[in-house]
Amino acid sequence: MSTRRVVITGLGALTPIGNNVESYWKGLITGESGADSITHFDATKFKTRFACELKDFDILNFLDRKEARKLDPYVHYALVSSDEGIEDAGLNESDLDVDRTGVIWASGIGGLKTFYDEVTAFASGDGTPRFNPFFIPKMILDLAAGHISMRHGYRGPNFATVSACASSTHALIDATNYIRMDKADVIVAGGSEAAVNQAGIGGFNAMKALSERNDAPETASRPFDLDRDGFVLGEGAGCVVLEELGHAQKRGAKIYAEIAGGGMSADAHHITAPHPEGLGAQNVMLNALADSNMESPEIDYINVHGTSTPLGDVSEVKAIQNVFGDHAFNLNISSTKSMTGHLLGAAGAIETIACTLALVNDEVPPTINHFTDDPQFDPKLDFTFNQAQKREVRAALSNTFGFGGHNASIIVKKFVE
Repeated sequence: MSTRRVVITGLGALTPIGNNVESYWKGLITGESGADSITHFDATKFKTRFACELKDFDILNFLDRKEARKLDPYVHYALVSSDEGIEDAGLNESDLDVDRTGVIWASGIGGLKTFYDEVTAFASGDGTPRFNPFFIPKMILDLAAGHISMRHGYRGPNFATVSACASSTHALIDATNYIRMDKADVIVAGGSEAAVNQAGIGGFNAMKALSERNDAPETASRPFDLDRDGFVLGEGAGCVVLEELGHAQKRGAKIYAEIAGGGMSADAHHITAPHPEGLGAQNVMLNALADSNMESPEIDYINVHGTSTPLGDVSEVKAIQNVFGDHAFNLNISSTKSMTGHLLGAAGAIETIACTLALVNDEVPPTINHFTDDPQFDPKLDFTFNQAQKREVRAALSNTFGFGGHNASIIVKKFVE
């Protein structure tokens, strides 16, 4: 079946190392760590007392106080990053059929702070149910997509995807397929997460998923390092504006890159642990290559899931070597989570942005915080440790894997008419 081509025409980012796309990319290339002591709440009694929080961010610079109070932070982040992406794409009503312009927006958890605050207030009261009337609309996962569409008047496909840490990659794949199948011309896609709160840190601590390197938080996220001890929780959002090629060309839009394709798979193994041989990761990359009609040697860079967990990093590398064979040694591999932390449902969006900018700039962001080689990894593999590398990047693959065994990979490539 012939399908329509899908290109990227706008980007928006709100991350722990930069509050817009320009500063985010600068932070990536200079190897900036976004990790520091938690300021959102008193974390003194928690096993992990640090995270990758947003810096110098005030929603009142974007929304009035009355409106902001009706929204959970994960929606705040979604609105800010999508506004940047829409402006960057130059979308305006005269260029668009709003009935064919959609929003597919992801979150792994949604309004966790709202849920925590409301239930805590109820539990500490006299038992009388005095809940905020906005409790449910602030909390549920689909409301970011809803608010973006209402803010801009987009009446096309509108929903949320949720697959834990693979959520926003699934959003991008769904958006790509809706445009390919002529169900929409433009889709604002991405994800946002705001889980740096008592429930988020406490819950992941209970799972023993987080690093506890409280004495040196800036070096705590150590993908592929021998002494890695868990991931660092991050927050923020990423927006990728996807558009049918002819539609973009007709309105004279700038084109960052083309979406080659995407893959999806399941581990069918464990609720949190990856398949030990990386079977699901292997299948999802093969599916992405097949959907893109590409061969493995055409990929130059992989932005890995690479969360800095003892098991996850090993299984992903096994999968890469199984899929790419000898070409694995020609790849640049990096985990930008070493800098941003893990944005959960927003990870795929900001990491697809990193891949896109690697294509545009022919430069691969590093995996920072590497101190000690892990003998489980072949020393001939290039993890882009500690320093960005200039190289031609024709195509890049982004991996995201979520609790529940959900896997999603997307491939972006340089646009050629």
